[in-house]
Amino acid sequence: MTGQADNPISLQDNDHASRLGIEPVGRLLWEYSLPAIIGMTASSLYNVIDRAFIGNGVGPLAISGLALTLPIMSLTVAFGAMIGSGASAMVSIRLGQQRKTDATHILGNTLILNFIIGLVITIMGLIFVEPILYAFGASESTLPYAKDFIQIIFIANLFNHNFIGLNNVMRASGYPKKAMWSSLLTVIVNLCLAPIFIFVFHWGIRGAAIATAIAQVSGFIWVIMHFINTSSYIHFQKGYFKLKKRIVGDILSIGMSPFLMNLCASLIAVVINKSLISYGGNQGDLAIGAYGIVGSVAMLFLMIVIGLNMGMQPIAGFNFGARKNDRVLHVYKLSVIVATCITSFGFLMAMIMPETIVSIFTSDETMRTITVKAMRIVLCVFPFVGFQVVTSNFFQSIGKAKLAIFLSLSRQLIFLLPGIFIIPLFLGMTGVWVAIPIGDGLAALVALAVILNQRKKLFSQQQ
Repeated sequence: MTGQADNPISLQDNDHASRLGIEPVGRLLWEYSLPAIIGMTASSLYNVIDRAFIGNGVGPLAISGLALTLPIMSLTVAFGAMIGSGASAMVSIRLGQQRKTDATHILGNTLILNFIIGLVITIMGLIFVEPILYAFGASESTLPYAKDFIQIIFIANLFNHNFIGLNNVMRASGYPKKAMWSSLLTVIVNLCLAPIFIFVFHWGIRGAAIATAIAQVSGFIWVIMHFINTSSYIHFQKGYFKLKKRIVGDILSIGMSPFLMNLCASLIAVVINKSLISYGGNQGDLAIGAYGIVGSVAMLFLMIVIGLNMGMQPIAGFNFGARKNDRVLHVYKLSVIVATCITSFGFLMAMIMPETIVSIFTSDETMRTITVKAMRIVLCVFPFVGFQVVTSNFFQSIGKAKLAIFLSLSRQLIFLLPGIFIIPLFLGMTGVWVAIPIGDGLAALVALAVILNQRKKLFSQQQ
């Protein structure tokens, strides 16, 4: 893996400007997105791998226990994503403005912020683990499984927090392939260890958590070694670790969009879990597991779109900083087309072969029946989700934090949350599933209205 190093950015020979500011946008998007897509797709396999192994090696209630931990994990990832996304966007813009010193300061602040926030989350999570799980929808049947898994994840959170943040900065500073390999490393480690811990050592769901934790620590070591290396274009240096109010403010402001998106995703998952328990009767616990399966399948495709966004971000950010507006719009349009194709393919898979997909996770007939029905309903407007996600991330990439935050919140809070409370009153548990595609469809319409409204005045107030 160490032989896969990228050609680093060099402002001395103007390589960065010539690449991101001059080379064809399509070629750059392919070059930057492909490693990110591979890395993010690999990362999303965590959920697929854990569910498949746990479902077949432990049982259907264990899948439900694992599903209960996902909103908690989304909440912890929200902080890492906030810092990582904000920092990577600022690094891209500063490099476009030829301000390498500022980019190095951003790197140092990213490490310190991640360490502080990650440590607080780890301590609070371990202390209040049972109240948190009950608040997130655990029952007496699912609590033991959820607790065994999330305790290990909380312990590893500090490492995963820094891995997420620094990996984003690695990509933004000119090492997309290396960032890809760091994500692949975590998946390979998890894929190798999880079946051993579950089926050979018989550690159950705790074995899956230990495998995930070891994988996260491996990714952390990888990115730390990169930024310790003085040959890396931006790297850790003495005097660059002091938190600066302006840098912290910029990181948190721009990163607020993915933070709120993950925070809302966690909130929505809790509400959905509790609604499934309320309307699902004796099938409530299994319905939570079904929701977890559908979510992991959807996330597999959404992670590809997120990887595409990661490739778009440095190109859009650099050219926005360099005031090359035509190239910024070009990379946005191209990203929307590709993202729509990706989510459309996910839609077709869910409609044509849901039984085959669900059989990977469980052999329990009741859970399979619930999951197939949920998958067909939840993903019925999935083709439009790619456009909405790209548009939200596009505004984040060029530093338009308020628009990015609004678009991120529109789906989760404005449309989906009220739908979950209202629609099940008339349709029961089916109404919980129906509320999700309605929220997706309405959010896509809002994103379309915003981008059409902003197109002409988008670049009137560049930083």
